[in-house]
Amino acid sequence: MSPAHHFTVDVEEYFHPTALAPWYPMAGWDGLPRRSPVVIDRLLGFLDERRVLGTFFVVGWLAEREPAMVRSIAAAGHEVASHGYEHALLGDLGPDAFRDSARRSKGVVEEIVGAPVLGYRAPSFSIVPGREWAFDVLIEEGYRYDASLFPVRQHPTYGYPTAPRDPFWIRRPSGRLAEFPSTTATLFGTTLPASGGAYFRILPYGLVRSGLRQSETRGAPGMFYIHPWELDEWAPDVAAPRLQRIRTFWRRTSTWGRMARMMDEFSFGPVRDGMASLERTPDAPALSFASQDETNGAS
Repeated sequence: MSPAHHFTVDVEEYFHPTALAPWYPMAGWDGLPRRSPVVIDRLLGFLDERRVLGTFFVVGWLAEREPAMVRSIAAAGHEVASHGYEHALLGDLGPDAFRDSARRSKGVVEEIVGAPVLGYRAPSFSIVPGREWAFDVLIEEGYRYDASLFPVRQHPTYGYPTAPRDPFWIRRPSGRLAEFPSTTATLFGTTLPASGGAYFRILPYGLVRSGLRQSETRGAPGMFYIHPWELDEWAPDVAAPRLQRIRTFWRRTSTWGRMARMMDEFSFGPVRDGMASLERTPDAPALSFASQDETNGAS
């Protein structure tokens, strides 16, 4: 029997996506209406009807302002994890600011739900080659797993092409961290992103379906992700280029139906279940994931 795939939600607002960051500076966030609570409420009902539990990676800034939403997620039985505090790319933060973000977001969410936060997902999958120091920070700050690596090379701003496609352990000087990469599909000899988000909204449904089926063939769980703003009937009137608006908001009306179809075909659960399974697997792969600088002995 194939393990359940992982259903995950990156809980952030429509003004958080990296593609729209130039039009929504953080200094103005508090003056913008927040849409996530109403969408999350609908999503919780949708998942409850289908008896699906998932993992919700919550932006710490948003958790501080919508604690009732975060508590409702936990009360419904879902896992609550961290999506950083300010939804900033790791390359923009650097090691020290990233530590502050990872620590602050973890603390905020733990205080709200009254339970440990095990997992982290970097905004825009921004743990890329050269940012391996992030694994040490996460281990030192008490995280037990990461879900930030996307083993693809097509995207212009993220991707870790050499990462394994299935869950594995990362060995670092500070300890070990479980990694749950985003799902890919191999079609015509090419590895393509097939995990959710715009790939799920805009491209044919069969792409994500193929990725999940291929994961099952390998006996591994796949990873699906979605954002509240991809499930909202409302969209902001933002003066961003057309391509940016398409990437972020196009074909949102089809997302609910596609998710219902996907859940009819596949079973899903939270990442914490995958973490428990990985810990029970003595021969699970383990990689050092040293950066080029570390390999060369650079400081």
